[in-house]
Amino acid sequence: MLIPILQIIIALVLVVLILLQERSAGLSGIFGGEGGGFYQTRRGLEKVIFYSTIVLTIIFVALAIYQLIYG
Repeated sequence: MLIPILQIIIALVLVVLILLQERSAGLSGIFGGEGGGFYQTRRGLEKVIFYSTIVLTIIFVALAIYQLIYG
């Protein structure tokens, strides 16, 4: 019963992290940054959010596969 609860928590955190990434991309145009066509490096909190999203996605998929095989 622990794995489904962990999956729900991770899914909610992933939704929040993805929404934070979309907001930061959309707000760059307000402050003079152009949103398309060039490479932009991630710095600071944006980098932490990006890598956290990747790590949590891998954990979520691993838990789903574990539950599929052993559940």
